[in-house]
Amino acid sequence: MLVANAFSDLLHWVTDSVTDLIGNYGLYAVFVLMLVDAVLPAASEVVMVYAGAIAAGAFAGQSVTLFGYEFESGFPAYVAMSLAGTIGYLIGSIGGWWLGVRLGRPWLEQHGRWFHLDTHKLDRAERWFDRWEGWAVFIGRVSPVVRSFISIPAGVFKARFWPYFWLTLLGSAIWCFAFAGAGWAAGANWEKFHDAFKYVEYLIVVAIVAAAAFLVWRYVRRRRTPVDEPV
Repeated sequence: MLVANAFSDLLHWVTDSVTDLIGNYGLYAVFVLMLVDAVLPAASEVVMVYAGAIAAGAFAGQSVTLFGYEFESGFPAYVAMSLAGTIGYLIGSIGGWWLGVRLGRPWLEQHGRWFHLDTHKLDRAERWFDRWEGWAVFIGRVSPVVRSFISIPAGVFKARFWPYFWLTLLGSAIWCFAFAGAGWAAGANWEKFHDAFKYVEYLIVVAIVAAAAFLVWRYVRRRRTPVDEPV
């Protein structure tokens, strides 16, 4: 019971944090959160669904504005929110690809735990890229959780930039417009939709907690592993 309550509290904290940011900063928050999600999970599903609900005018006092210009609630606001998420994610993906190119595999094998990438995952990612080439990028971009761990390996394995760019743009657009569309369609029924959507949120939090637990386990294991005696 205690674990269930703690998990529920964590879920509410993640959701409330994301929705508060978007409620206060609108397009700018959507852009930044999706930029981060291109490299590390940032609850992109919740981000875009809530952005779509705001675009539909579901919340009094919340509007979609950009540099002082206010988009009309409905389709114009929906397109603006979806584009903010798409462009933010695309820019974050380019940054992740560039990091992969610059840092290379040796650095990532040594420090990849901070990106939830170890040698085994890199080997698997390399085989995946070798088999599917550019389509590995597109498939990854429309896969929950996995989509946040494609950018850096794509750079490490020297994925060609322009195919990477266009396939990322396509996958990101599909993701952002689809989830924002779900929130927009829910509109005034946001609360009912949110109750149904909580199961997706559970999966998101489980993924985040699992990643954090893995990093802690790896850190503790490294600390406990004795240093080899010099021969």
